[in-house]
Amino acid sequence: MNVELITRDDLERFKKELLEEIRKFQAFPRKRGEEQRNWLKSFEVRKLLGISAGTLQNLRVNGILPFSKIGGLLYYRYEDIQKLMEGASQ
Repeated sequence: MNVELITRDDLERFKKELLEEIRKFQAFPRKRGEEQRNWLKSFEVRKLLGISAGTLQNLRVNGILPFSKIGGLLYYRYEDIQKLMEGASQ
């Protein structure tokens, strides 16, 4: 049996790499008047669409609104939200 030990330094290095990857999804302008971010968190989507957490969950479960899960956070592409809104208005 081949056993590898993970050191505290290994975990710190992994944490740093993971946080850098997550920040790539969050590295978008946040001020008014600036370009729209490509990825939004759940609370931002609920606010944008004016829906409850349960409604957003139904959109996910029924495959109506695609999402990506990173760690414990769910992210939604702004482009997918726009498509959903355009489809609802037709």
